[in-house]
Amino acid sequence: MDRSNWTSPVVGFILLGLSAHPRLEKMFFVLILLMYLVILLGNGLLIVVTLLDSRLHTPMYFFLGNLSFLDICYTTSSVPLILDSFLTPKKTIPFSACAMQMFLSFAMGATECVLLGMMAFDRYVAICNPLRYPMVMNKAAYVPMALTSWAAGSMTAMVQTSLAMRLPFCGDNVINHFTCEILAVLKLACADISINVISMAVANVIFLGVPVLFIFVSYVFIIATILKIPSAEGRKKAFSTCSAHFTVVVIFYGTILFMYGKPKSKDPLGADKQDVSDKLTSLFYGVVTPMLNPIIYSLRNKDVKAAVKNLAFHKHFAQ
Repeated sequence: MDRSNWTSPVVGFILLGLSAHPRLEKMFFVLILLMYLVILLGNGLLIVVTLLDSRLHTPMYFFLGNLSFLDICYTTSSVPLILDSFLTPKKTIPFSACAMQMFLSFAMGATECVLLGMMAFDRYVAICNPLRYPMVMNKAAYVPMALTSWAAGSMTAMVQTSLAMRLPFCGDNVINHFTCEILAVLKLACADISINVISMAVANVIFLGVPVLFIFVSYVFIIATILKIPSAEGRKKAFSTCSAHFTVVVIFYGTILFMYGKPKSKDPLGADKQDVSDKLTSLFYGVVTPMLNPIIYSLRNKDVKAAVKNLAFHKHFAQ
């Protein structure tokens, strides 16, 4: 019998997570909890210093504040669910909550792709056209750029989530993942998902391919300009202004390429190990990257370090 003829409404899903590996669950609960606290503290601190320190009221730090807020939202949309899945024997999530979590994760991921592209343009103008930088990257330009990133990410997430959650699910409601990851959910559908595949392919081109190409071209011009600077000190200073962003881009897109670009195992035993590996890689992408972003920017940026010290100094004397 065609499964699509006897669909019954699915009111919730079961998240498989690492149920088959209870020892890993205990270890990763502590690890992910600590990482999440670092994410909240590190990104929260960056947001505070960029708001309170007038020296950081520039386009670059405005984008950085957006990135920090985005990382907090992204991890908050999934990490509490992941932690709960490590503790709860029956890892269930209502249909509506699954849809909301899927939307938030997809929206934050797509927004970050566009935002990193916007930040690359900011660095391109700062390095390649420094005299025109105040005119090109004024408040009337960089605020709409950030808003566009958020709007574009939210729109594509709405489209992808709507298409996914409108599919019929015929009884099989076990998601082989920590969260309602869209590809894992699509595997449970008992209908043709070709429209979903096509729409996701288009979204990948727009939100992954285009920003990567844009960032690559921007850094070709940035590196070419830096190499033309006669003094070694000048080259070092110019590169330091974009090294943090470049590092974040490499980690962000490098993890994505590792997740989706590696070959799949055909051996059943190897496939099971790879399945666990894929989940842990996804965990790295969703938790470690947002944790590293504030660390990278604070360690590589004298202005941020000075702002943090200044904030700590005033707080100390206020007490």
